[in-house]
Amino acid sequence: MDVVSDAISAVRVGRPSSHRLRTGGRWCARLEPYDGAGFHVLLEGSCWLLPDGGAPVVLGPGDAVLLPHGTGHVIADSPADAETVARAEPFVRRGGEDPASGTVPAPRPGEPAVVMLCGKYRLDRSHAHPLLAELPSLVHLPDRDGASPELRSAVSLLAGELGEEEAERPGSGIALPSLLDLLLVYMIRSWMDGDTDGSAGGVWPAALGDPVAAAALRALHADPAAPWTVDRLAAEAGVSRATLVRRFTARVGRAPMAYLTWWRLTRAAALLRNGTDPLGTVARRVGYSTPYALSHAFRREFGVTPGRYREDGEGRKGALSPSASYPYPYPYARETSARETSPAGS
Repeated sequence: MDVVSDAISAVRVGRPSSHRLRTGGRWCARLEPYDGAGFHVLLEGSCWLLPDGGAPVVLGPGDAVLLPHGTGHVIADSPADAETVARAEPFVRRGGEDPASGTVPAPRPGEPAVVMLCGKYRLDRSHAHPLLAELPSLVHLPDRDGASPELRSAVSLLAGELGEEEAERPGSGIALPSLLDLLLVYMIRSWMDGDTDGSAGGVWPAALGDPVAAAALRALHADPAAPWTVDRLAAEAGVSRATLVRRFTARVGRAPMAYLTWWRLTRAAALLRNGTDPLGTVARRVGYSTPYALSHAFRREFGVTPGRYREDGEGRKGALSPSASYPYPYPYARETSARETSPAGS
């Protein structure tokens, strides 16, 4: 696997969710901070997004926003002052015939509608890869001519899957999670490529753009269990030992072997959290010869034994159950309005 795929796989928990929302009129709704990454994509109309501690962003048709750290925010039909934001109600759809009875009311007949896709990815941030950790709190991806065609294609396909109001389309159980995974990858790619309304990324776009650091990273992620040495890794990258250490450390922020140790243990954490393999199997898969060697290194790095981490992971999964902290109908929901009675959020 490549670095971006590994970075996402290391923190993903459960299945993502998305729904298509149609609203109109006057509305101002708050989404509290959450453990995960969320997104909004505007299909029709416009709205404002006001992130906690950040500058407001106006969204137009085709614009996408990724909130990779679950930042709390307000979305509204128009710019809102501090007093209005403070009064924003939780983002829910409530019953009742009056469209104003919900924080995201249905549009009245003949009224311009706002149609948007909202979604959430459940993440375990305890050992997040630095590539994801350095993402800004909000990534705005405007719909510009020629920008991110693959992202636009994913949005179009996802909108089509979520646009049916009747029974689920055949194969949607596979299509929807796959499209949501694609959307996340393409949003991160767009940030790394600089297809945003601000400056592109930081350390990791530069690291993956450096031929020496990128070659070494590809090798380490392709086979983290291999008996790597600095000399062997330098040969893989086609440079001298000194050049590898200098370039890799400058771009990545860790020396090659220090990064390898950290990545092996991070992979072990993901295997313990998501699987049932015995510790000896996990140890061999990440490059440790014995369970004892892995356990010693794991505790030194993370302050807990692998066994306790696995037990705590089961508790974290329970805490992330749909009813506890997953604000969408699970696993997916179709387009709905304020007159329906289910929670919404991202």
